Amino acid sequence: MLTITLLAFEAMAVGTVMPVVARDLDGLTLYGWSFSAMLIASMAATVLAGGWIDRAGPARPLLAGLAVFVAGLVVAGAAPYMWVLVAGRTVQGVGSGLAMVALYVMIARVYPDALRPRVFAATSTAWVLPSLLGPAAGGLIAEHAHWRWVFLGLIPLVVPATLMLVPALRGMAAPEPQETREAPRGRVIPALVTAIGAAVVLYAVDDLSWPSVPAAVAGLAGLGWGLPKLLPAGALRLRRGVPTTVVMRGLLAGAFFGTDVFIPLALTSLHGFSPSQAGLVLTLAALGWSAASQYQGRSRRPRAFFVQAGAVFVAAGVVAASVALQVGGWWAAPAWVIGGLGMGMALSSLSVLVLNQSAPQEQGANSSALQLSDTLGSSLAVGVAGALATAFGTDRLELGLRVGAVLLIGIALVAVLAARRVRP
Repeated sequence: MLTITLLAFEAMAVGTVMPVVARDLDGLTLYGWSFSAMLIASMAATVLAGGWIDRAGPARPLLAGLAVFVAGLVVAGAAPYMWVLVAGRTVQGVGSGLAMVALYVMIARVYPDALRPRVFAATSTAWVLPSLLGPAAGGLIAEHAHWRWVFLGLIPLVVPATLMLVPALRGMAAPEPQETREAPRGRVIPALVTAIGAAVVLYAVDDLSWPSVPAAVAGLAGLGWGLPKLLPAGALRLRRGVPTTVVMRGLLAGAFFGTDVFIPLALTSLHGFSPSQAGLVLTLAALGWSAASQYQGRSRRPRAFFVQAGAVFVAAGVVAASVALQVGGWWAAPAWVIGGLGMGMALSSLSVLVLNQSAPQEQGANSSALQLSDTLGSSLAVGVAGALATAFGTDRLELGLRVGAVLLIGIALVAVLAARRVRP
């Protein structure tokens, strides 16, 4: 839980300080990339982690992931230019991708089916302290010290937390080898092609010119070839059960995090909020997420109910927050709490559904697919919305944010429609 808490703190704090970082390093045009690059790298790492874990168990992937994550913190914290910071965030993405899949599989192998809803709710509890302190602390650090300490200050905490895991991980052996739906090594090339395809698509959208059209087509072709080999069969057709459940994770993550990333930018740039004030809005949403996750973990209602209800709440939150940012800054706080409640209900339930419907020898691959969907959905939504937000120039940022909001609302509505198909 301590490891999850530290990863959560970094995620919550960085979203608040990134507008300050972009202005300090003169890199507003790379604002979306500072999030998307990390997510794309995490996406590729989750696929590699799934096969690695199924072969060798979760211990080595988890420790390697945390070591790489620390290296990324060093690069980002010392970055003299925005592109260097993006590179550091990319390294962080590799580390977090490896670590998160390993943590999911550890839960599946240690706890029985009946306890998994409560365990996933407990992992959301590990977000409570970061939710309370992360955004505001990130803002205060940026205002009174320097944004670099949001990255560098975490290193002395991650290292001992990693060392504390070593004794517990020694007994985590690999499962008995059985035939799975595809050899793990056969997923490496599709994972790389998918990651490169996503990056090329975002580059083309960021350029928004006719010469970038061939790049966009090539990127989409890469996604079209790679994704079916990485996701459960029938996922892109929204086949009932695990395939749709995996896709739902990406749709909800794209709609929510796409909005979450741009709320601090809108509040600080359009409404004169300080970084700590903007962070408070994210804090309230994260607390709603944690509260809803705790509730669903104790409820006896079917997991599918919480997925469907959560999708409706996320869509309502995205719409309400988009309107609130145009009307008045502080209205975004209650609006975004609605979105947080939706994520708390849906995401833990999606994780439980996938694990409960997966054979033991497929838990690594399906957990990897779940995380892949999350990171791909987030990276594409943040990247495309970021390109739209900055396409009109910094002097017309408000118009750009409106256009980006239309895209995110559309993604949220698709999630509402797809949520009915998570049952087998």
